[in-house]
Amino acid sequence: MEIPRHWRLKKQRLAMIGEICPHCQSKIFPPRDICPNCGEETQTEYQFSGRGEIYSFTTVYHAPAGYEENAPYTVALVKLEEGPMVTAQVTDLDDQSIEVGMPVEMVTRKLRSNGDRGALIYGYKFRPVLQAS
Repeated sequence: MEIPRHWRLKKQRLAMIGEICPHCQSKIFPPRDICPNCGEETQTEYQFSGRGEIYSFTTVYHAPAGYEENAPYTVALVKLEEGPMVTAQVTDLDDQSIEVGMPVEMVTRKLRSNGDRGALIYGYKFRPVLQAS
């Protein structure tokens, strides 16, 4: 993937910025030109909290090209507090087992690199919510 595309997507990939429909108030992630709920035009940015819960998950053992060094890794369908569902890798599990309903929060992490001398690609992943001590 080329550098200009990453630059254009940085708000949604690094800060979970989506949109809110001014017509029906649906919260949309990733951003779209047309609201999937009411079909009207959307252009109002919305900052998602980055918090949600695991809806479903799986472990990837045979990773696609560019992600082999990460295998095995867990990918989850996360239902955000604001409603939309997103797919992302779950990180920072340590010895903790993942389960449906587990509260998670978005973190920015390295997704991959483009070769030995290529650009590092960062994006969102989710981790279990840290407990306050």
